[in-house]
Amino acid sequence: MSKCVVQCQNIDKIYQDGNQSTHVLKGVDLTLLQGETLAIVGSSGSGKSTLLHILGTLDNASSGSMTIMGQDISQLSRNAQAKFRNQHLGFIYQFHHLLMEFTALENTAMPLLIGGMKAEQAKIKASAMLERVGLGHRINHKPSELSGGERQRVAIARALVSEPDLVLADEPTGNLDKQNALNIYNLIQELNLSLKTSFIVVTHDLELAAKLNKTAFLDDGVLKIQTQEAIA
Repeated sequence: MSKCVVQCQNIDKIYQDGNQSTHVLKGVDLTLLQGETLAIVGSSGSGKSTLLHILGTLDNASSGSMTIMGQDISQLSRNAQAKFRNQHLGFIYQFHHLLMEFTALENTAMPLLIGGMKAEQAKIKASAMLERVGLGHRINHKPSELSGGERQRVAIARALVSEPDLVLADEPTGNLDKQNALNIYNLIQELNLSLKTSFIVVTHDLELAAKLNKTAFLDDGVLKIQTQEAIA
């Protein structure tokens, strides 16, 4: 039986600004098992990024409960949360957020070094992951020497190098042309199958979202999940 990677129950998020309150997420329920992939789609301002930040333990819900790998994150200190993120979560952004002064190898190895791994071992693991995403020949190149698609592959390698249980991707293809976007989604599927890593991907692209196991529609803070068979 597959492990439960994420379980959210009745998640609400309310931002308070003086007497003004904005109800961004409303009673979100979400369960994701090991190896499952989920696309979250919705219009701008629907709460997609807010939900992703809560799932990534970068923000707190106003109410409700969430566990990742059975751990109630709200019970951890900030330092313990940071350690948990490093061990269990990977992040991919629309803009790769690579460190421009470092090579592809050094960028990819960063989460391992932060986690306390020795430099030589971290470089071996990072090199193997870059090879896996098709960039073995570019490991010593800096981001300025890479194409947009190659930079995003480095970002994916960095997200996966620590073998996380869950990768959270916020518009990972939003800054790419259609062919490179398709290549990135194919890579996500390939790595999902081979590594059994779960993915939650926020995207505006319904065609690419359809390639994942499930699609969740977020509308005015309410999340509705459908399998791809139901959508078809």
